[in-house]
Amino acid sequence: MRFRTVIELQGNNTGILVPDAVVEGLDRGKRVPVVVTVGATTYRSTITPMGGRYLIALSAANRAAAGVAGGDEVEVDLELDEAPRVFSLPPELETALAGDEQALAAYGALSFSRQRALAEPVALAKTDATRDKRIAAAVDALRGA
Repeated sequence: MRFRTVIELQGNNTGILVPDAVVEGLDRGKRVPVVVTVGATTYRSTITPMGGRYLIALSAANRAAAGVAGGDEVEVDLELDEAPRVFSLPPELETALAGDEQALAAYGALSFSRQRALAEPVALAKTDATRDKRIAAAVDALRGA
């Protein structure tokens, strides 16, 4: 689906305002996984209801890549994202979870975005000490500690 819209700006956050008719036309409910194209930039996201409207998050990196800013009118192409959403676990976190059945089961029950939010800080750690600390915190969180 292709449509024109304005990039919403609220503080430092930006989002693509999605017309109600587009969401209804996708016929997938209110939270719809999509592939978004703005300019020459394509990324995966989810249409999310917020304050009676539908928005797609537009990160600073994607804004820069597309050459757009808050308040700009843009043409957007959306496709349903049918691909499975998986996040590759950092090997060290995978090893830690393999040794803890409770934490592994809790991780498997999380949504894609929650899995990514838990694992991404481990993947981005620059030192072994930081990585180890983040792994311990992730496992503790999964155990409910």
